[in-house]
Amino acid sequence: MSYKELAKNLIDQIPESKMYYIVAYLQGAAIPEEVPNAETIAAMEELENGGGTVFTGSTEELFAHLMEE
Repeated sequence: MSYKELAKNLIDQIPESKMYYIVAYLQGAAIPEEVPNAETIAAMEELENGGGTVFTGSTEELFAHLMEE
């Protein structure tokens, strides 16, 4: 039995009061995985190749640094 067949069989055993949670989970699982856009891919490649700027610190420090620029 495939996982899909097993899931279909199990759904019949779930009480109606819990179906809301199952449907919400399945809707999330059915959404295709997000693929980064070209700008994000280019930024990741830049970091992997030793370029870009890496910031280490708190979020508060990051925003303070960005506001200085």
